[in-house]
Amino acid sequence: MEYAIALTFITTAILGRFLIPVLKKLKFGQIVRDDGPKSHLVKMGIPTMGGIMFIIPIIIISLIICKVNTDILIIVGTILLFAFVGFLDDIIKIKRKSKDGLSVLQKTIGLLVVSVIFSVYFVYFSNGGSDIILPFSNMNHIYTIPKLLYVFILIITLYATTNSINLTDGVDGLASSVTAIVILFLSIISFITNSNSTISVIGVSTIGGIMAFLLYNGHPAKVFMGDTGALALGSIVALMAIYLKIPWVIIIGGIIYVIEALSVIIQVGYYKRTKKRVFKMAPIHHHFELSGWNEKKVVTIFTIITVIACIISYAILFSL
Repeated sequence: MEYAIALTFITTAILGRFLIPVLKKLKFGQIVRDDGPKSHLVKMGIPTMGGIMFIIPIIIISLIICKVNTDILIIVGTILLFAFVGFLDDIIKIKRKSKDGLSVLQKTIGLLVVSVIFSVYFVYFSNGGSDIILPFSNMNHIYTIPKLLYVFILIITLYATTNSINLTDGVDGLASSVTAIVILFLSIISFITNSNSTISVIGVSTIGGIMAFLLYNGHPAKVFMGDTGALALGSIVALMAIYLKIPWVIIIGGIIYVIEALSVIIQVGYYKRTKKRVFKMAPIHHHFELSGWNEKKVVTIFTIITVIACIISYAILFSL
């Protein structure tokens, strides 16, 4: 397990050297919103779908280290299904040379179908059940809730997390940096509780993959993860929290995801009613860009907020 982070880092870093030129040759370039920050226009044509470069190493190395067991197969299968929804969205954007891929309805159905399949399996057909660890319990107080209700909670967790991380991916290195911190936090919880070695391996493997991806995705980005990578990362965050029996912790530790999603909901809802905007642009990271923040400042501030949020989450988990 201790080699997982190094192996995924090295493999992702090497894969990136070969994959980025291939994506360029295939003309899998980013389509930039014409109503966005003008500084983003230089990103037009930068290769997207780069999430492939960390998804492949994470999955292969996790399978090798964990060997074949039910948990790892279900987790890997779920990650791939979410990544496939993102892949379809990316491919359609590329083919149309448009910022629009799958329709909102198509994407919602795709994410919900995968979420429902996993949630029903986890609660009714695995050892997962419907146990949840309560806040301020030192990870000891487990409460069993009605299975049908827990299925609903897990569906919302998976759908909201994947969608929110996808929204967060709009500034060089932002989704990668924030998610690396969240997954590090969840990995620490997994190590401390020694509750699930498979989740620990997935966690450290993902950290290695993200750190290597940041070599290419940090500002100025040479590649973007695309919906393929963002939805895969979102599923990993959600799955780790679910297997650790603390799905609610994403609301606190992943506060940036919550803020990004809420900014879009507020902006769209308010505009439909008043034809006016609350923010200069949503998701909210673009609002700060249009307010004068450069991309590095956005990433730095949002990452610091995530670190603080994860520390607070840790305190809530281990306080009596």
